[in-house]
Amino acid sequence: MNRTDRLFAIHSALQTAGPRGRTAAWLAERFEVSPRTIKRDVAALLESGLPVLSQDGRGGGYQLARRASVAPVSFTAAEATAVAIALAAEPQLPFGADGEAALQKLLGAMTPEQKRDAGEVAGRVWMRTGDARRSRSARVLDEGLRRQVVVNIDYRNERGETTRRRPIEPMAFARTRNHWHVLAFCHRRGAGRWFRLDRVMKAQLTKSPAQPRDLRATFGEPPADALPVALPR
Repeated sequence: MNRTDRLFAIHSALQTAGPRGRTAAWLAERFEVSPRTIKRDVAALLESGLPVLSQDGRGGGYQLARRASVAPVSFTAAEATAVAIALAAEPQLPFGADGEAALQKLLGAMTPEQKRDAGEVAGRVWMRTGDARRSRSARVLDEGLRRQVVVNIDYRNERGETTRRRPIEPMAFARTRNHWHVLAFCHRRGAGRWFRLDRVMKAQLTKSPAQPRDLRATFGEPPADALPVALPR
């Protein structure tokens, strides 16, 4: 089996396994390669935008992030262009892997003329975005917040000091001073803490459910100009 076929097969195996996932050892034995090769293959799947998550616990492993599908929606050329530009312009947004997948689907559904027009308009939108790559750890925190489970993180603070396997409960994301943060309840501190996403060196989901907590009671009222994202009704 060549690598391309193996990548598709790994994707299929993770889909079939559902939330149970598959251990690295199981995948290595199934496809007759080393666990190191499986690790490289999973990294390639992540680079392609597939939301593969690392599993914590004995043996480790991988699983696909859960996704919900919606009914097909039609777009005008102008609408498709606006959505494509919005998704492409903010690659650091939370749930960015899902946004990237949605963007690829949207671009794939456009005619060549629509795609050309969208590209020309997008080229006239300039933004300072810094590092456009979003870390794997940030994707894991996305899923931790979505599932409302504890996530263990390795975190490096502003002094360069690192804490390992720090259990946190992701509660919200916030951007301030050009940096994205996860607002989380820290088990070690017994209180809410802000963690800069670019300082999260590693993140692993656990199966421990997060406790119901009030965001404002934990972190206080946000500034008047820090409004939550509101979807139009």
